[in-house]
Amino acid sequence: MTNKHNTCGFSTRAIHHGYDPKDHHGALVPPIYLSATFAFPTVEYGAACFAGEASGHFYTRISNPTLALLESRMATLENGEAAVAFSSGMGAIAATFWTLLRPGDEVIVSQTLYGCTFALLHHGIGEFGIKVRHVDLTDLAALQAALSPATRMIYCETPANPNLRLIDIAAVARLAHQQPNVTLVVDNTYCTPYLQRPLELGADVVVHSATKYLSGHGDITAGIAVSNQALAQRIRLQGLKDLTGAVMSPQDASLLMRGLKTLALRMDRHCSNAQALAEALQAHPAVESVIYPGLRSFPQYELATRQMKLPGGMIAFELKGGIETGRRFMNALQLFTRAVSLGDAESLAQHPASMTHSTYTPEQRAQHGISEGLVRLSVGLEDVADLLADVHQALAKCGRNTVRQAATAPSAVR
Repeated sequence: MTNKHNTCGFSTRAIHHGYDPKDHHGALVPPIYLSATFAFPTVEYGAACFAGEASGHFYTRISNPTLALLESRMATLENGEAAVAFSSGMGAIAATFWTLLRPGDEVIVSQTLYGCTFALLHHGIGEFGIKVRHVDLTDLAALQAALSPATRMIYCETPANPNLRLIDIAAVARLAHQQPNVTLVVDNTYCTPYLQRPLELGADVVVHSATKYLSGHGDITAGIAVSNQALAQRIRLQGLKDLTGAVMSPQDASLLMRGLKTLALRMDRHCSNAQALAEALQAHPAVESVIYPGLRSFPQYELATRQMKLPGGMIAFELKGGIETGRRFMNALQLFTRAVSLGDAESLAQHPASMTHSTYTPEQRAQHGISEGLVRLSVGLEDVADLLADVHQALAKCGRNTVRQAATAPSAVR
């Protein structure tokens, strides 16, 4: 497999890295290898593959030519040494946890996490003798105080799902690596490597739900973990092969590589559309608060501009009138689709407290900064004028009392 495009730009690598048509009968699109198993020319070669001494393919749960090409592209886009593909984002996260943590270890996690990651930690990892500690990772002193000889991992999302709280990856990495055997794992789903590359900032492992922006078309579920060669191999041979079996199909790998070809173009459009919507929401009298890293009112605006290339395609906001007004707003949307997930061409709206983060108790949501009235928008690729029109008509239908009350009160932005 050729890597002659290593020094090329982001989009060029996303389209061409690791593949030369002349090596595949001139096929412009990489072939899909549907075989579950692969033949050995000799017994000795087969033994070398099983021992890890040869790099040949022998069983698709461990490796496959189509998956290997995808993995090489994701590794170069994240500026890592190696990547491992999974059948879902949770497969990537679970395999990373199970590979790197043992009974008696401690894992420090940020306060706000995707609901299924939270459930895995507290109803899975935490029940096998691994201590889970939620720490405000925006407070470096609190992180320093929480680190102990038993700490083996720090895990965070940045931006966090759903309230977009940011973590200073470089600062957390410096603290993490002051003591031995601590691995910093960053979920980069919201940004993709086009907007943010945690490994360059000191993280040890990057995980993605590739179902989202990396695919961009809402037609597959997929996950990725990227790291150095040694860590990636451990995650592959333990977390993937033995502990989860969460292998991506070759067909999905091909679709995901198709998505990567337009990633930069799509992210530019997601971000520009989201910026326009966030500014419109912030100016509307019915809106209580808007959380978007591209707004100067965003509490971590300076960190966002330093750590991220662009502010992303996700918006969180609350309406005056709370959760009931938020529900009326969502039900009034006509172009936005009421659905979970994110990063699709279609714009999506969802209510985290009753949907993606319903695994939290109400008390836990309050503790971790997920309010009951929060609405999350995944801003898609439609014409921005149509998105703005849909949001404005939905706001108008939220109730005249809400708008009248809002017009007499100052706008509060968190």
